[in-house]
Amino acid sequence: MMKMLFFLMLFICVLLSVAFLTLLERKILGYMQIRKGPNKVGVMGILQPFSDALKLFTKEMTTPVLANRFSYYFAPLLNIFISILLWVSIPYMFYSIDFEFSIIFFLCCISLSVYTVMGAGWSSNSKYALLGALRAVAQTISYEVSLALIMFSVIFLSETYNLFYLCYEQNIMWYMIVFMPLFMCWLGSMLAETNRAPFDFAEGESELVSGFNIEYSSGSFAVIFMAEYSSILFMSMISVVLFMGSLCIYLMNDLFLIIKLTLLTFWFIWIRGVMPRYRYDKLMYLAWKSFLPLSLSYLIIILAFKLYIWF
Repeated sequence: MMKMLFFLMLFICVLLSVAFLTLLERKILGYMQIRKGPNKVGVMGILQPFSDALKLFTKEMTTPVLANRFSYYFAPLLNIFISILLWVSIPYMFYSIDFEFSIIFFLCCISLSVYTVMGAGWSSNSKYALLGALRAVAQTISYEVSLALIMFSVIFLSETYNLFYLCYEQNIMWYMIVFMPLFMCWLGSMLAETNRAPFDFAEGESELVSGFNIEYSSGSFAVIFMAEYSSILFMSMISVVLFMGSLCIYLMNDLFLIIKLTLLTFWFIWIRGVMPRYRYDKLMYLAWKSFLPLSLSYLIIILAFKLYIWF
């Protein structure tokens, strides 16, 4: 019963966070473009996310005639399930599922998210959706290599796969200071992994209309949308835990961690407001010829350092 209650609380908290993250994004982008943003529904637009959710879930759901119906409906559900499941790997104040290999669990889950995008694009039986899915899959796989190598550098230095113990390692100095070039690579890889601007090629509006989710409407579109913003929040959280540490035993009991998480999430929105979209070949060049050599070099240096200490 406690586990079921924990999962229910986690699900509700993540969905509420996603709702107000969309409001924050629209407000920040509005002020960056010298306009108000949502300000009509509720006090200062505070109820706008619930109004949007009500509108999306009450709209008629259209299904393409030639679509593969099972994959078409299953892909968004699997997407939101994986993005919620990721949050289990982080120890919480009210209930903790603490396991030794939480970083490996995280890597497995983000690898699975590729299949949801591929399934959504392919099952729609639309040229634009398939092109968007192919772009997203190539981009996600490319940047997962960099993410994994950067995480391995942190793992080899701290000698633990557990996020719970990783915070204790950073009591004296954050890994962000030790791995500053790697941290910058991590931030770029995060943007590409979550398909955010300036790497939002999966949803390139100017050339693909809306990318892999073009045929989705109503609740299915809302579920894909929520999964994307849940991933943004989680990637911000895992970045804070890996590179900025936490002062408390249970991570969500740390006020400074919440502040760092908010600042990193704001950074996602800020980048969207100020950066133009990259060229696709430049994106791949950045992954394979910049991030990969740098992360490999750091990994070799860390391994040499640890071997020197052991012998």
